[in-house]
Amino acid sequence: MEGEEDRRRNSKKRVAGYAIPLVPLILILLGFPPASRAASDYRDALSKSLLYFEAQRSGRLPHDQRVAWRGNSGLTDGLEQGVDLVGGYYDAGDHVKFGLPMAFTITMLSWSMVEYGDAVAAAGELKHALEAIKWGTDYFIKAHTHPNVFWAQVGDGDTDHYCWQRPEDMTTSRQAYKIDAEHPGSEVAGETAAAMAAASMVFQGINPHYSHVLLHHAQELFAFGDEHRGKYDDSIGVAVKSYYPSASGYADELLWAALWLHRATGREEYLDYVIRNADELNGTTWAISEFSWDIKYAGLQILASKLLMEKEKDLQAEQKTVLEQYRSKAEHYLCSCLNMNGEDGSNVHRTPAGLLFVRHWNNMQYVAGAVFLLTVYSDYLAASNQRLHCPRGSSGSRDLLAFAKSQVDYILGANPAGVSYLVGHGARYPTRVHHRAASSVSYKADKSFIGCAQGYDEWYVRRSENPNVLVGALVGGPDDIDEFSDARGNHMQTEACTYNTALMVGVFAKLSELEGRSSSSRENRHTNSILS
Repeated sequence: MEGEEDRRRNSKKRVAGYAIPLVPLILILLGFPPASRAASDYRDALSKSLLYFEAQRSGRLPHDQRVAWRGNSGLTDGLEQGVDLVGGYYDAGDHVKFGLPMAFTITMLSWSMVEYGDAVAAAGELKHALEAIKWGTDYFIKAHTHPNVFWAQVGDGDTDHYCWQRPEDMTTSRQAYKIDAEHPGSEVAGETAAAMAAASMVFQGINPHYSHVLLHHAQELFAFGDEHRGKYDDSIGVAVKSYYPSASGYADELLWAALWLHRATGREEYLDYVIRNADELNGTTWAISEFSWDIKYAGLQILASKLLMEKEKDLQAEQKTVLEQYRSKAEHYLCSCLNMNGEDGSNVHRTPAGLLFVRHWNNMQYVAGAVFLLTVYSDYLAASNQRLHCPRGSSGSRDLLAFAKSQVDYILGANPAGVSYLVGHGARYPTRVHHRAASSVSYKADKSFIGCAQGYDEWYVRRSENPNVLVGALVGGPDDIDEFSDARGNHMQTEACTYNTALMVGVFAKLSELEGRSSSSRENRHTNSILS
């Protein structure tokens, strides 16, 4: 995520770049690309989305690393502080390891596997999905050095964003920042607890010992974040400066973590926490129309709704009453995405071509969040034989899934530009992604050192396509009128983040599985009609 200093610096170097044609003649004559996609199309998107995480790896890369243009980096992280912080993920096109969005990335990858692990496995991607999650959780285990100590960030956003270097050449500060009892950071502690609890469910039947370790860390981190409440912005000053400040505070992360711990353990104490703190921590009072690395309310409200749908007969009267309040706020979010919330202005804006639009900077993260939550809620409705009730009417499971699919198809090319915003997928996609490593010559191809300013002068300003394709990256995407400019300096539209792609993994898997069934059914009907 680019900072203000980076924007000021890069505004002096911005070039026109290549603007993708906004409405190609063929689309005027024939309309948008067909929205119906083959199972292989979604399967390809799934495969490539998981490949992206290998491009974002920090640390010593494994022997089976598939993104060959990347090399080892950040091998001394934590050395000055006397702790091993090698590993983890770079969040976007820069080289800071930001704890809050990294943890959210792992939570969402894990949630995808909890819901759609069988579909991921059927697509042949189970190994890669588990590796993507474990690369993050292994790092979190290292970073959680004591029950009340968590190393929440490595690198300084200001110095990092002043340079345009490959990660293999980094000369910027690798200072590490921690939260502890005296310097709390409940957002990071809570989100990392959620990530490790969700991941423990993924590994439970695959690696029980590792699952147990993750759950132990999750429980300690949640207790730490709850007992020593405080905003991580106040404890880690560098997080405030235009990078990842927590606008929503830590209340949502604490409820989010408690729900994941309840789901992972079944222990009543975590459900009691969610019920007891529902009002104080705004879980039943905030109706939000976005879901992101910062604002988790819609996600936790949907998890609470799932609990209500599945366990209603086993719940006490007070629990049901409070969970119904959570569900009411979850439905506000879902109805706002479906444009069914009435005339009070609470519906999510849409572009002329129908893409959900929340804000100009990296809008695809909000689209991807909506797609995921609509998809899982569609499943919850189907399983409980219920409907979503909105001010403008009710919707069934298929309605939610159909709308989610329309957003996915827009992302993959069914849009006015005819461009896939998932890099490497389809015939046309962004080729000038705002990403230091992808836009510079590969370290494997040329080990000559690239200096801090040299990278701007030799690589950032080039009009040509990036020398390395950042396969599977979901870029920020078009603006509110469906326009997109494929320019390296266009941070708002061409930068990609791990939490964008993480939100899409499970959805790609589900759609691949559904389209595969549909295709098989059509083939069987065709065969039967011939035989009859």
